[in-house]
Amino acid sequence: MPTPSPTSAPRGAPVWIGLAVLYLVWGSTYLGIAIAVETIPPFLMAAVRFFLAGLILLTWSIAREGRAFVPPTRREWRDSAIVGALLIGGGMGMVAFGEQTVPSGIAALLIATMPVWVAILGRVFLGERLPRMAVVGIVVGFVGVAILVGPSAFGGAGALDPLGLAAILVSPIAWSSGSLYASHRAVLPPRPLVATGVQMVLGGLVLAVMGAVTGEFAALDIGAISRESVVALLYLLVMGSLVAFTVYGWMLRVAPLPLVATYAYVNPVVAVILGAIVLDEAIDLRTVVAGAVIVFSVAVIVTARGRMQAPRTERASDGAPTDVAASPAPTSAATPAATR
Repeated sequence: MPTPSPTSAPRGAPVWIGLAVLYLVWGSTYLGIAIAVETIPPFLMAAVRFFLAGLILLTWSIAREGRAFVPPTRREWRDSAIVGALLIGGGMGMVAFGEQTVPSGIAALLIATMPVWVAILGRVFLGERLPRMAVVGIVVGFVGVAILVGPSAFGGAGALDPLGLAAILVSPIAWSSGSLYASHRAVLPPRPLVATGVQMVLGGLVLAVMGAVTGEFAALDIGAISRESVVALLYLLVMGSLVAFTVYGWMLRVAPLPLVATYAYVNPVVAVILGAIVLDEAIDLRTVVAGAVIVFSVAVIVTARGRMQAPRTERASDGAPTDVAASPAPTSAATPAATR
């Protein structure tokens, strides 16, 4: 069945509602993570979230396709495990771990630098061309990060926990590595829903191993888990990993990619605002300036790379981009945006 093009797809209210869902849901996942890890060990929390979400997606795919369902090959399982380990284990696991001590708004701003790392790693390991605008965006992005974490490096006022900060800084590097491997080297299941489900399940298993290695199973106290953390985990599972992903896939089919990509700029802003309102996280001048600089750098990089890649990006049979790196990733797996 031919995929409807954005020019012939629904416009108006449905598209704007879909965009609002991406803005609010993915922007709020940082808040959800912060609440969930208050009483649930971070790696185990993320393991439960993604394993169950992936299992639901796979079950739905099998039920929908019936006898026509084609299970992944051995190579697809292997490559999905690598991508899942990087995106889910390294990317999302480090976010959950870091948000134990780093405010959710600051975490969101640092994770927003993911396009910076995609551009750098793509150039270093794959020889991808960097437009001048992208180089400018990279430099500006690092300036924004320096403004945000500078006090932590020099022990000044507003310094962040070094271990939590390190985890947050590692997250976009792992996420970018997984995105580039998925789009340039990996052989993944051809159906994006199946690919996402497999990566979530395998990434969830990786997170469970990380939890075991760090002693989270031994330290887990079921009785100490708060109702707020359980609700937050369910929100992340249902809204962040299932509903928003479904909306994202639909938006890719019916709306122009540059419009869909705006969530990459809006999500950090939503996260900072929600962190301040719900968790009383401080928003000082340094955070505002650093946030503006980082969001500007992301906009420059995504715009520059989008212009370079758009002519060679094709669409799969269900409308998802075949080049994962061509579409920016937020904080929801497989197509990188699905896991937030």
